[in-house]
Parts: sequence; C-alpha cells; structure tokens
Amino acid sequence: MFGKEGDSMSGGEGNLNSIFGPGCKVKGTVDTKGTIRIDGEFEGTVNCPETLIIGKTGIVKAADIKVKNAVIGGKLIGNITATNKIELQTGSHVEGDIVTARLVIDEGVFFEGACKMGSTTSKTTAASTTDKSATSWGKKDEKEPAHV
Repeated sequence: MFGKEGDSMSGGEGNLNSIFGPGCKVKGTVDTKGTIRIDGEFEGTVNCPETLIIGKTGIVKAADIKVKNAVIGGKLIGNITATNKIELQTGSHVEGDIVTARLVIDEGVFFEGACKMGSTTSKTTAASTTDKSATSWGKKDEKEPAHV
C-alpha cells in the first residue's frame, strides 16, 4: 500500500500511527507513540519512540529529530538521532548530522554532514585492541605493513 521503502522497517517494529500524505504541509512539533510516515512537507521537531519513515516525496526540515529507527527515501534537512538504525535509501538527500548505532546507505544517496556511530565504549575497546596487535606484529627486525 505504501511502497517498498516503508515495508522494510515498519513490520514488527511498531504500528504506523500517523501519515502526512503527499500535498500535506505541516509546521510544528510532532510527538507520536508509534511509527510516523511523511510523504508531504514537514518543518519542525520530531519525537518518535519507534520509526520515522520519510517517503520518496517527503521533505522534512527539522532542527532536531529523535527516533528509534529511521528510513529516509526523500529529503531531510536537519540533525537526526536514532537509538537503533538509520537507513538512507537510493535517491534520498540528507543535509545534517547523524548519530546512530547502525547506518545503512544505499547507492545513489546524497549525504552532507557528520556521522557518529556506535557507543564510546566499543570505540575504546577497538582502539586498545589495535594498539596491542601493533606492538606484537611480526619478527623483531621486520617492519609492520602500512595501513591503508
């Protein structure tokens, strides 16, 4: 009913509670208890404990978006924080910073901004593991290969 892009995240992750259809223009703050889909134009703030879906025709200009998951097929201008996952679909346009645990970027996506992924504890653990392996690599008189 809503196309391929909505199906990948809406099934089992929350009920689709709100839809802003094509031609709908809304300004303000949206606080919803479930999943929201935007195929029209929205300007403001979004707080969604489940999934935000921006359809191929959707345009969102937001200072701040806080969600669990996001599927972006249209245009997003603003910063987005997702506690679980953000998916940028082919043809989507994102201008703003992304903070998420997991990020999926399809081919043909425009993204301009900064991206911060994972937790700080996993980065610290990875860095300390890398440092230990660098000191014990190879034989004494061999040089460690250059990292690419």
